[in-house]
Formats: sequence, C-alpha cells, structure tokens
Amino acid sequence: MKERVRAVLVTADDTMLVIRRTKPDIPPYWVLPGGGVEPGDESREAALHREIHEEIAGKAEIVRLLHTMETDDERQLFYLARIATWSFEDRTGPEFSAEDRGEYALEEIPLTVEGLDGIDLKPEEIAHVLRGAISAGTLTLLSH
Repeated sequence: MKERVRAVLVTADDTMLVIRRTKPDIPPYWVLPGGGVEPGDESREAALHREIHEEIAGKAEIVRLLHTMETDDERQLFYLARIATWSFEDRTGPEFSAEDRGEYALEEIPLTVEGLDGIDLKPEEIAHVLRGAISAGTLTLLSH
C-alpha cells in the first residue's frame, strides 16, 4: 500500500501554508505540502521532513498525527506541525520541473473556518477535519 504524508503547517501568525495547484482545464485547488513515503525514508516523520524541505525549503516541528485517510491502495497521514521559516523560491522537489504538472504557488491562509471556506482544499475530508478542529479549538494547542 502506498503511503503519503502531508502537513498542516501552522505559522507564528496563526496562518496555514497551502499550495495552490493550477492545471489546464480544471479550476484551481489547494493541497497541503507533503508527498509519498520512499523506501529510503527512516520513518513517516522523516519522509514528511524531506517533503517539506523539497517543496518549500522549510523546517517544521511536527506536533502530532492529526488524521489518517485510507483507501484500498493508499494511506494518507496528515500531521499537525509548526513552521517558522520557509522559502518557496528555494524548493527542490522534482515535480516542480515537470512542465505537464501545472503550476504550484505557496499561499498563507488564515487558520479559520472562513479561511478554509475561501479555498478548495483537497481532499475534502481533511478540509472537513480541519473545520471541525478549528471550531472545537483543538488546533490552538499550537499557540506560542
């Protein structure tokens, strides 16, 4: 089974980093930074650190596993993490040089229900989980 790791990256300003994907012939949508766990990764967390480094040249502090989604052939693990520094210009991921992959743009959105409502975050299930956690106040554990 393929495993993917993704991060809800919370900044010091209580915003969340998301990647806007723009592809021909479909409306823009947003995803959380992350990607596939590779055989050389020591752990899922190590894979997430590698992906965050590749995608946004950032270093994050992983707080905890937030949610797991599973289908017949794939498991996605969503982690809650703090991030203090990043540089989208210094990203190194191989997907950024593939011209047929469309555009990637890093954005900061408010970590609020209204912020989430303003974007089409995929998959929908994690958007639903985040709305619930924001409403319940369980993401405030990240306060400085």
